Amino acid sequence: MKRAVIGLNLCPFAKSVYVKEQVRYAVSSARTVDEVLDDLTRELDILVAADPLQVETTLLILPQALQNFADFADFLDLVEVTLKVQGLTGTLQVASFHPQYQFADAEENDISNYTNRAPYPILHLLREASLARAIRHHPDPSRIYQENMATLNALGLEGWHALGVDAPGKPPGDGGKQHR
Repeated sequence: MKRAVIGLNLCPFAKSVYVKEQVRYAVSSARTVDEVLDDLTRELDILVAADPLQVETTLLILPQALQNFADFADFLDLVEVTLKVQGLTGTLQVASFHPQYQFADAEENDISNYTNRAPYPILHLLREASLARAIRHHPDPSRIYQENMATLNALGLEGWHALGVDAPGKPPGDGGKQHR
């Protein structure tokens, strides 16, 4: 997170919550879809109940589950159903990251895929009100995607790999709150 997302400013909203240690890192031991759903439900409940000044956002990290991107992409439909069943649509949303992330209109090694790649499958739980507030304070939110593409194109695949952020290793813990 520190080297790519914050270091390259891929998400202009990430640095503030990272520096304030308002990111909850939930490293799941789940191996099955049902176990991931249990962890997701628990983390959604924790985030909703938490004071945003303490926990603004959660990264649910899945080092042992949903390793295949097609399975992960299919699972995202269950994430949306879970939000709806929990009554959290409009309150929370979930962004997704995966080591093999590939946009439908992109080639496998297209640099654009790297905006959503991570060392492990990750579900990023976000408060919609906080996201809306951050977007209101950004000078031009419609430019974020174009700026990310310009940054990644300038960096190139070789530069991305040199960051050392795309190979699985130890789950993150350098800043923020480490859990589970």
